[in-house]
Amino acid sequence: MSWLLLLVAGLFEAIWAIGLEYSDGFTRPAPTAVTLVALAVSMVLLARAVRDLPIGTAYAVWTGIGATATAIYGLVVLDEPAGPARLFFLGLVVAGIAGLHMTST
Repeated sequence: MSWLLLLVAGLFEAIWAIGLEYSDGFTRPAPTAVTLVALAVSMVLLARAVRDLPIGTAYAVWTGIGATATAIYGLVVLDEPAGPARLFFLGLVVAGIAGLHMTST
């Protein structure tokens, strides 16, 4: 259950990170509200996950999920560059997440 909480926390991390793009420096109320709520949800779920998971592993996986999902959003929706090197290194982040999960059980 802790890994599921961590996965959802990582997805909410991506939501608040993406929300920063749309909040325009916290000057737009609706995107700012979504960003702040997603941030709170992400932190609460991370806190619950670390009850059973090592903090170092949980934090690395949480940031990795958020960073990966945010980067994919940038590639797909925001037309950020998707060169081979960038995709390779994004793949390394995913491999790191999987490796931490496999070695933590």
